[in-house]
Amino acid sequence: MNKGRLEAFSDGVIAIIITIMVLELTVPHGESLASLAPLGPKIISYVLSFVFLGIYWNNHHHMLQAARQVNGAVLWANLHLLFWLSLVPFTTAWMGENHFAARPVALYGFVLLMSGNAYYILSRALIRHHGQDSALAKALGNDFKGRISIGLYVAAIVLSFANRWIAVGIYFLVAAMWLIPDRRIEKTLSESP
Repeated sequence: MNKGRLEAFSDGVIAIIITIMVLELTVPHGESLASLAPLGPKIISYVLSFVFLGIYWNNHHHMLQAARQVNGAVLWANLHLLFWLSLVPFTTAWMGENHFAARPVALYGFVLLMSGNAYYILSRALIRHHGQDSALAKALGNDFKGRISIGLYVAAIVLSFANRWIAVGIYFLVAAMWLIPDRRIEKTLSESP
């Protein structure tokens, strides 16, 4: 099957997710900068989630550039990823509304953890479809950064009940690790005939 519809659908869903998140930001009453202060936790939550969604979109795009086609397993794995990403607006709003309380921070981390797992499942479905000798398989390799991210999410979920700020710091750390797109795919594609 052609991968174009999967890419277009995924792009549209991620755009809608981002739109939903920004609509959760309410306009303050008042025109001074001080009237923005109560929105601080919501804005910080929004920025963090926007960055995470941008990272997923960017890496999803790169991964699909290495794919020639998709099959049913890939379509379902992609829907699985989009399901977990679609929960980001809810957990973002809950975390911001409650000023980074432990349970919302833990649930936010759980959604990030499940999104990371879903992305891994999608990448493995694509590799199975294209073969272990494909450019995609070579580009993704052992996905060391992805496995580290999963471990950090688990640690942050557990730590959120002891110190929510350490957990939030870990989420920012994972985002910083992924801000630069995965260059392995671009490099592998430029080297393959």
